[in-house]
Amino acid sequence: MKVILLKDVKGSGKAGDTLNVADGYARNFLLAKGLAVEANAKNLNDLAGKKASEQHKIDVETADNQAIADKIKDKDVVIKAKAGQGGKLFGAVTGGVISEALKDQYGVDVDKKKISLSTDIKAFGDFVANIKLTHGVSCSVNVKVVEE
Repeated sequence: MKVILLKDVKGSGKAGDTLNVADGYARNFLLAKGLAVEANAKNLNDLAGKKASEQHKIDVETADNQAIADKIKDKDVVIKAKAGQGGKLFGAVTGGVISEALKDQYGVDVDKKKISLSTDIKAFGDFVANIKLTHGVSCSVNVKVVEE
């Protein structure tokens, strides 16, 4: 019997897979527990519609992220910070601070978790921050920390 899995089934497949399984296994386990539905024309058409919808959503999100990356790629983000004696900053410049600076200076909303720094920024100077957006879209920005 041909079935479409609604949920992941260990040893059989993942949700959305179309499988040929034994009639007894399909009737007594997969269909009875609501893990699968019979692969008739209506259900196959619904599955194709869901997959197309998910792919469209991914394409739109990738295009939006690419537009964000193009807007801020290799731009300078100036961050003003207070410092104590010896030029050391009070605290550090983190991804959250960089995210807020990007929003203020370029109008781009980037989650602070997507910003990675090679080292902690605890002094004045120029640094590079890598921004990894979803679906393989990434870019880098130059972070300039200046005295307030």
